[in-house]
Amino acid sequence: MNKFLLLLTLTGTFLFVNAQDQRVPVDTTIVTTNSVTIKGQKVNYKAQTGTQPVFDANGNVKATLFYTYYQRTGVTNRTQRPLIMSFNGGPGSASVWMHIAYTGPKVLKIDDEGNPIQPYGIKDNPYSVLDVADIVFINPVNTGYSRPVVKKDEKVDKKYFFGVNADAKYLADWLNTFVTRNNRWQSPKYIIGESYGGTRVMQLAYELQSRQWMYLNGVIMVSPADYKIIRTESSEDYAINFPYFTAAAWYHKQLPHALQQKDLLEILPESESFSINKLLPALAKGGYIGETEKNTIAEKMAYYSGIKKEVILQHNLELPKSYFWKELLRDSKGKTIGRLDSRYLGLDKRQTGTSPEYNSELVSWLHSFTPAINYYTQNVLKFKTDVKYNMFGPVHPWDFSNDNSRENLRKAMAQNPYLHLLVQSGYYDGATTYSAAKYTMGKIDPSGKLKTRMSFKGYRSGHMMYLRKVDLEKANDDLRDFINKSSKNMGAAKH
Repeated sequence: MNKFLLLLTLTGTFLFVNAQDQRVPVDTTIVTTNSVTIKGQKVNYKAQTGTQPVFDANGNVKATLFYTYYQRTGVTNRTQRPLIMSFNGGPGSASVWMHIAYTGPKVLKIDDEGNPIQPYGIKDNPYSVLDVADIVFINPVNTGYSRPVVKKDEKVDKKYFFGVNADAKYLADWLNTFVTRNNRWQSPKYIIGESYGGTRVMQLAYELQSRQWMYLNGVIMVSPADYKIIRTESSEDYAINFPYFTAAAWYHKQLPHALQQKDLLEILPESESFSINKLLPALAKGGYIGETEKNTIAEKMAYYSGIKKEVILQHNLELPKSYFWKELLRDSKGKTIGRLDSRYLGLDKRQTGTSPEYNSELVSWLHSFTPAINYYTQNVLKFKTDVKYNMFGPVHPWDFSNDNSRENLRKAMAQNPYLHLLVQSGYYDGATTYSAAKYTMGKIDPSGKLKTRMSFKGYRSGHMMYLRKVDLEKANDDLRDFINKSSKNMGAAKH
């Protein structure tokens, strides 16, 4: 511990505040240098990692957030260099997934489809967007090494951190400090969020703009979770997510021959049209639907999902995703399919039941991510600590009330003509489906007047589409293209 304190004294400021875990330094910086070859070009960079405080309105320290900031070195004009501010989701997830598997200069040692390989570790990312933008990965309170800071005998103010609105408010304050400390106010700025991070960045865009007067060039939502739909068990929920069933069934070759012989992208528009124009109105009728229509809809659902008609009727057309994960391969292979990525298979104790015993994809990912981030942080980034790295941290109960994130992103875009939106989703993601992401885009802007500044990109993988090598390259290229187009000089900011 003495060596760690000495390192902190030499490289940053160690504030002796009574934290929830006093081993966490409140304000410190450690810098290392490295290089990576991206798109065939050598990119030298500086990695700045450490902790930075969250200050309240009176300048009191409320928490300290662990971050890693990558800057390409040798850049002559940093004002024209885009800055990406990156978050994951949960809520309660560390900013680890995109950090060491998607946009950062290092990625996991996994096979080309995303499966674990021992010995666990990291390797260079030849597709990282560090060639065109600097990136900071931020861990919200209780994730990674981030922790609240409290005085002796006081309790953590959970309402300050753990909710849709509170989360965006304190993170906006933190980003203001970060941008000021690192002299990035003139740079084009982007926020990217995955899963719950989609809700986070929708809310954060307006929070930054309205309270920090920080105007963005882009918002990127990766496999976004929209809590106006997800897990609501509404007619919208059942209908909008239905095309995902088609994608997963097609991957596992469970569709009728007429569909199975076609390419995935040929059949998804059919399923999307059915879900919006037929299934949604039918579900809205509830028990008042006629038997003839109910049977017709059930037949089409079976056709597009690979699930038996009688099973669909037993569910009154409201087929839960959890049941689908258990049912799709129940008879043919006796296996379950993954929630976040339905390409993955699981083995339950019993074939009977209404949902899988575990998330086959998540346990696979944790095989790779947990040892990799712990090794990388301490041995490559040189952040030495005995504190546990929270892959998932205690943030509940999370306050979802007054979630106006959709409307807040619309207002941010309406008030900022420079602001563009990119949504990226995997077709085999059963948690936050690609079709729900498209639906959210339409609900953000019901007028349709902002759609020229919105774009959607789909991939033949799951929630973390970048774990598949082909999609790691494609998704980064799509992101690179989005940044290049939206950061260029577009003239005066006016409609």
